[in-house]
Amino acid sequence: MSTSSAPPSGPGELRRHLGVSDAVVVGLGSMIGAGVFAALAPAAGAAGSGLLAGLALAGLVAYCNATSSARLAARYPRSGGTYVYGRERLGDFWGYLAGWGFVVGKTASCAAMALTVGSYVWPAQAHAVAVAAVVALTAVDYVGVQKAAWLTRVIVAVVLAVLAAVVTACLAGGEADPGHWAVGADAGFHGVLQAAGLLFFAFAGYARIATLGEEVRDPRRTIPRAIPLALGITLVVYAAVALAVLAVLGPERLAHSAAPLADAVRAAGAPALAPVVRAGAAVAALGSLLALILGVSRTTLAMARDRHLPHALAAVHPRFGVPHRAELAVGAVVALAAALGDLRGAIGFSSFGVLVYYAVANAAAWTLTPAEGRPPRAVPVLGAAGCLALAFALPAASVLQGATVLALGAAAYAVRRALTRRA
Repeated sequence: MSTSSAPPSGPGELRRHLGVSDAVVVGLGSMIGAGVFAALAPAAGAAGSGLLAGLALAGLVAYCNATSSARLAARYPRSGGTYVYGRERLGDFWGYLAGWGFVVGKTASCAAMALTVGSYVWPAQAHAVAVAAVVALTAVDYVGVQKAAWLTRVIVAVVLAVLAAVVTACLAGGEADPGHWAVGADAGFHGVLQAAGLLFFAFAGYARIATLGEEVRDPRRTIPRAIPLALGITLVVYAAVALAVLAVLGPERLAHSAAPLADAVRAAGAPALAPVVRAGAAVAALGSLLALILGVSRTTLAMARDRHLPHALAAVHPRFGVPHRAELAVGAVVALAAALGDLRGAIGFSSFGVLVYYAVANAAAWTLTPAEGRPPRAVPVLGAAGCLALAFALPAASVLQGATVLALGAAAYAVRRALTRRA
């Protein structure tokens, strides 16, 4: 990794540290994380033998979203991701709604990742370990994005090694049955949609590359290359893991497993590998949490610059070149959520908010002209339709909670606009 960095282009702006490999690693750290350890079981519970169809659908929607996001990020290489794209292409409200959905949804994701760390490291004190993990990784993010990218690179390497060991143990063992891959009568259309929505939780990390647009060198070239690379690697890894675990456990046992990858290696005749899988899950969750805090704090920075959030959060540290107040605020909120929250409930809630976020991204990509790098027309159409379909196919509680939080955000926006006009 290069250690050179470009200075900020203006006061209050971030330094451009990251090249293509760094950006890919940040995306992989967000996607190849605890999602693959946690999301397979609830997705199997929703889709049954249609799990692989749900995975393929989630991957298709993720591809459309990634393509739209990459084109927009190259056009608007600033911190904030779809918050910026929606504001620039669709209007202030749609940008705000996307940013609000992202910050709230991904804050829930941060809490879920922290709780995953606690559940694997010390189940009896999961909440305390989760809070400690948030504090530690917020400190890493605070001292600079280059250090965070370096740590993410190490975490990704460890997690990939663990997942490779899981796939090898499952497929090489005598318990693997390819017949479990067949789609049976239990795979209903709504169940497959719901499984895709839950699995999307594990795919959405490529947004981290876009939200770091202000810290990427040569963003018009780097971002469009980094996003599809990160997503492609993740799709291959997830497909291999899902095929291996499903072959050993089958859809019913997988749906009822609290730790499916650990259970799969035990069933495959490699019980000694189970503690390694548990350690890998904890490391994966740490990697996801690190990248998530990066992304949420950058969107918070962008919204604070426009005074949709307290303007004090827009400050950039003069030495480290990071949005330090935004990072501390995000860390404090996530620590509180990790101390009080529930792991499974956070997955559906997070997926709803992030799917709305990407629906806005696809709508914004539709407005690009060919000269601005517009993707093929089918991409944003399929992406937006897929996001909305998956969002409203999620469990009813997740849809209700997500819609309520979005409505509260919209109401706050309306009140702020009214007060501004009076002033």
